[in-house]
Amino acid sequence: MLVKDVMSTRLETIAPDISIQECARKMNELGVGVLPVWESGHPIAVVTDRDVCCRAVATGKDPATTPVRAIMTGITTSCFEDQDCTEAASLMMGKGVRRLTVVDRKQSMVGLVSVDDLARCSHNLAGEILEAVAPWSH
Repeated sequence: MLVKDVMSTRLETIAPDISIQECARKMNELGVGVLPVWESGHPIAVVTDRDVCCRAVATGKDPATTPVRAIMTGITTSCFEDQDCTEAASLMMGKGVRRLTVVDRKQSMVGLVSVDDLARCSHNLAGEILEAVAPWSH
């Protein structure tokens, strides 16, 4: 199965200067755990629910006044929409991430793929990813 068969193509985005509180509100309204951060028409980062929790709340940042820019994670790992799901899973495990941005062969962002999405390919594959990227030791 290919990444494009399971990825999310609904790309709601945010600007880097909106507040963390507004970002969290948008995540809640959309029922998502990640939002791409765009500036000048291009993706520059993503912000995850974990970023909100661990980089903002846990460190005492004021979510009403602190911009997303202060906690966002730069886009470092992408896969192609026409790659096999097992290749995307290998990338996740190798980079220690639970989500990848998805690009087409022209390098335009076309979606996001998560561990949950890859579970539709294989529950065992998703389990392997979660084992590999778990923040705790076994």
